[in-house]
Amino acid sequence: MLVNAKEMLDKALAGHYAVPQFNINNLEWTKSVLLACEEVKSPVILGVSEGAGKYMTGFKTVAAMVKSMDETLGITVPVALHLDHGTYEGSKACIEAGFTSIMFDGSHYDIEENVAKTKELVKLAHDKGVSIEAEVGGIGGVEDGVASDGEKADPAECKMVADLGVDFLAAGIGNIHGVYPADWKGLDFSVLAAIKEQIGEVPLVLHGGSGIPEDQIKKAISLGVSKINVNTELQLVFAKATREYVEAGKDKEGKGYDPRKLLKPGTEAIINECKNKIAVFGSANKA
Repeated sequence: MLVNAKEMLDKALAGHYAVPQFNINNLEWTKSVLLACEEVKSPVILGVSEGAGKYMTGFKTVAAMVKSMDETLGITVPVALHLDHGTYEGSKACIEAGFTSIMFDGSHYDIEENVAKTKELVKLAHDKGVSIEAEVGGIGGVEDGVASDGEKADPAECKMVADLGVDFLAAGIGNIHGVYPADWKGLDFSVLAAIKEQIGEVPLVLHGGSGIPEDQIKKAISLGVSKINVNTELQLVFAKATREYVEAGKDKEGKGYDPRKLLKPGTEAIINECKNKIAVFGSANKA
């Protein structure tokens, strides 16, 4: 069932686990994520970047697909359809398109403009029953063409944004998008603890969840992280399984080139990886 993400994250914060956000890129991706979460009874947030939304022909198409698939598959766990790293205009478009949750990423503005735009979008979202995530500090790497060196968030600025009534907050603590380099220094837990002290009971979001060691994931959850975003690892396991299928020549056997057969190993790999992440995040049987 499609819901906004506020209640599931409030429950996660109280229960000391994290709700997964798995980004989706097409029908197969969406189906795999939903089936995995239904199997282990985990709430889930389906993340859609503006680039992925455009690839899938628009936010209205995505919203219609997710709503129909949720109903047709008989999904019983809570599902939020969430804009990931949205612009100001993209956030407004997703509210109108039927998304149940949005993220406005104003981290590249100065704090005054970030606050002003976030404040306006909080009202627009809440008037429609949509949950909203905001961001302070940069998440390293590249997301939809926007590059960041991973600026760590200022706890005082986090409080300014949290006090606007956002439902959850993303804050840079040394995390990055994409594959983590060998010389990555790890998450900065002193910054995370300082942020949590400032924002109180607002759930925190950890972007760049692909590749963070399990011990750091669990420590972050203990310090108030209640949502963890995963995208890259799903792409990697999908690519690996598909490559192995083709390199083994299975696409040449019978009708192995049929897209339903060609994509099956990758979609099964996504299901397995989702279940692996859910086990680490502790969200199984929390629906």
